[in-house]
Amino acid sequence: METIKFTNSKTEDKDFAMALRKNVNEYFKTNKISTNANAAMVIKTIVLIAIYVVPFIVLVTTPVSLTMALILVIIMGIGIAGVGMGVMHDACHGSYSKKPWVNDMLSGTIYLLGSNIVNWKIQHNVLHHTYTNISGFDEDIDEKGPIRLSENTPLKWYHKYQFIYAFIFYGLMTLVLLFNDFMRLLNYNKKGLLVTQNVKISGEFIKMFLRKSAYLIVAIGLPLWVTSFTWYQILTGFFIMHWVASIILSFVFQMAHVVEGADQPTPESEIKNNWYVHQFNTTSDFARNNKVLGWYVGGLNFQIEHHLFPNICHIHYPKIAPIVEKTANDFGIKYNLKSTFIDAMASHITTLKELGAHTKLNHAN
Repeated sequence: METIKFTNSKTEDKDFAMALRKNVNEYFKTNKISTNANAAMVIKTIVLIAIYVVPFIVLVTTPVSLTMALILVIIMGIGIAGVGMGVMHDACHGSYSKKPWVNDMLSGTIYLLGSNIVNWKIQHNVLHHTYTNISGFDEDIDEKGPIRLSENTPLKWYHKYQFIYAFIFYGLMTLVLLFNDFMRLLNYNKKGLLVTQNVKISGEFIKMFLRKSAYLIVAIGLPLWVTSFTWYQILTGFFIMHWVASIILSFVFQMAHVVEGADQPTPESEIKNNWYVHQFNTTSDFARNNKVLGWYVGGLNFQIEHHLFPNICHIHYPKIAPIVEKTANDFGIKYNLKSTFIDAMASHITTLKELGAHTKLNHAN
């Protein structure tokens, strides 16, 4: 696979990167705390997993009405998204625990979505975190069906309506991953990316098939066997569960990178920016003071901090964010922040409109 180099001869940017690491590391050293999960994070993990698992247990063990079943599958969708953002994400980055087996075990919660760890680590850890917002490298801004998320992809006539219909397609994300993971694995193998995860295509393909089969047997087959719901009611519930999870996940992901003020560099062989500065240029925080939202989305509203320090558990982001922002301000580096969830949502919709109407974005913050 082709790569992109980040080069910058500016001494002040190098000094900025050093100061940023020093200031954040000093916080943990001074307060004598670990960068990994704490007791609050463990409790949160149990709660988020329970939000998904408990409603499913109720569904397969207790006769419930269609209305109650609908409520339960919606709660399960909320739980799936919460586990993905608040548990699996940290574990896959290796930031949940200093013990690899703990991270490996909790990374496995991705199977609750019917997805795949290897694909996710390549797509997210390797591509998205390294080449943030660079079209052709960062798959998060690749075209999602008829949705244009990058100014560096072709503009079509129907994109002018995407700010309306995007939300329908956002709801298909996890279902697409469920069935498209096989092609993605083959594509990553073709690009030579499987070596980053130390796996071979044949073994991983078989494991993926077995895991997805087991997921579908439990998620669809078990309710078919033990409940009185019809097959089409169960499939409808399965779809609703995934749609709810996908809508939540898509919004949170896009509000961090496809918003006003987030650059989308042209995919060239060289980016003339320090990698740390690149993360500030392409990323946005939002709703930092909303503690309930921050708890549920796994600190992904502190996206700048996450991109700079993915090895730090998100439970610490509210404390290090002011340090990161002050350091950026001291060096004259822009810090993109949307004050509220509504502001971030409005900014994303505005960006969708602009991407649907113009070849290039207006990068005003």
